[in-house]
Amino acid sequence: MPKSDFKPISLYNHSLALLVDLYQLTMSYGYWKSGLDKKEAVFHLFFRRCPFQGGFAIAAGLQTVIDYLKDFHFDESDLAYLATLTASNGSPLFEPAFFDYLANMKFACDIDAIPEGNVVFPYEPLIRVQGPLIQAQLLESPLLNLINFPSLIATKAARVCIAAQGDPVVEFGLRRAQGIDGCLTASRAAYIGGCEGTSNVLAGKLFDIPVRGTQAHSWVMIFDEELEAFKEYAKHQPDNCLFLVDTYDTLEGVEKAIEVGKWLRQQGKEMIGIRLDSGDLTYLSIKCRAMLDAAGFQNAKILASNELDESIISELKRQGAQINVWGVGTKLVTGGNQPALDGVYKLSAVRDPGKEWHYKLKLSEKMTKVSNPGIMQVRRFSDNNGEYLADAIYDLAMGIGLQSIIVDPFDSTRRKQIKKTWSYRDLLVPIFRQGKCVYDQPSLSAIRAICQKELNFFHSAIKRFVNPHEYIVGMEHSLYQTKVTLIKKIRRHDVLYEVPKPQENNL
Repeated sequence: MPKSDFKPISLYNHSLALLVDLYQLTMSYGYWKSGLDKKEAVFHLFFRRCPFQGGFAIAAGLQTVIDYLKDFHFDESDLAYLATLTASNGSPLFEPAFFDYLANMKFACDIDAIPEGNVVFPYEPLIRVQGPLIQAQLLESPLLNLINFPSLIATKAARVCIAAQGDPVVEFGLRRAQGIDGCLTASRAAYIGGCEGTSNVLAGKLFDIPVRGTQAHSWVMIFDEELEAFKEYAKHQPDNCLFLVDTYDTLEGVEKAIEVGKWLRQQGKEMIGIRLDSGDLTYLSIKCRAMLDAAGFQNAKILASNELDESIISELKRQGAQINVWGVGTKLVTGGNQPALDGVYKLSAVRDPGKEWHYKLKLSEKMTKVSNPGIMQVRRFSDNNGEYLADAIYDLAMGIGLQSIIVDPFDSTRRKQIKKTWSYRDLLVPIFRQGKCVYDQPSLSAIRAICQKELNFFHSAIKRFVNPHEYIVGMEHSLYQTKVTLIKKIRRHDVLYEVPKPQENNL
């Protein structure tokens, strides 16, 4: 079977329609009972803060979203389970006619999204959902689940690869990941972010990711002598010899690896190198490099593992560590010091069929938690050299002018004039139209290449790990004014706001 036929959603042999929080079903029941199920709604998925106190994030998870939506339906077992749910007084939570509604529901939403591998920033919609109110509401938790974690891990991987400064990074996190689905999602996302391979063989099979591996300490310990362990391994894996040298004494282990490396050469083979998994990695790698070079193994690689992340790798690089390949596990596949991306899913517009849109926003005492109204798109601007300069969040109905102004939504005095000479592209692209997938998903290797290419178009200051430069993301001025007007109307308890007429100079 071709590898492209393997998909993570197919690991589950039943419907995933109940991958929702209960309140999405109780609200949907309320919409249905109130006759609001005929309404059309727009929701946007976005995050509020860059993870890891960094300056960017990487979009990931869209392929799993597509797989999920292609098979979105409630089966008999779903409805049978829902029929067992009761309210606090023991009465059924839902009436049987609602189950008929769910059973006959056909997915009919329009979905637009920023493709995987693209660099994204806070408050930019990663996904826009437009369609029947109940369907759009039911997608809240599954879309957040399928986007938040992979985007977090792809971002972590990108940071680790930036720290490695071009050295290969291998994802080693299977044993420390959060469950089977967690390890598969993490392996795929880490590859998108820049890792060149994984130790996870199932991920290799499912996603066509290169698999990498050496040996464990148990291999060395099972033999009476370390030299015997290395030589026996070399007999059976002569083209895959990267010796783990720190089971006992690291430098003595290197001497034995060199001895077996010389034996391999007599067989017409070449050892790949050695692996360090403990100790002072800077000191040991420098010592090991000198020993390998003196013995004629200048091309032998030194792979390091042991609780690495971008900060440790950066420091080891600064110290002059002679490490060529990095194996990164726990702190990559779990997100390390950041357990989740703070993605949210907010209603931004609603209408009756064929009527005008009414824009909505969620108000808060904190401006950072006030959502944006409208039907939004993101336009990315670049100079003549291709370097990205700013992103504009704009409303499709209002459009964006040739020389628009973008406004910082949290400080209206911070504004940026868009220049006529700048190039641009819109980031959200059609994925589904009326429930049918219209998007040709690129291969995973192509997505990985997109990520590397896109990162290169941003100034290096945005990719700093400490106090990164803030990339400019603003609201197009008309949309910002709409938001301010709507806030004022809500505070006067007049919650409806009709869409303004488009500007005359719109593109």
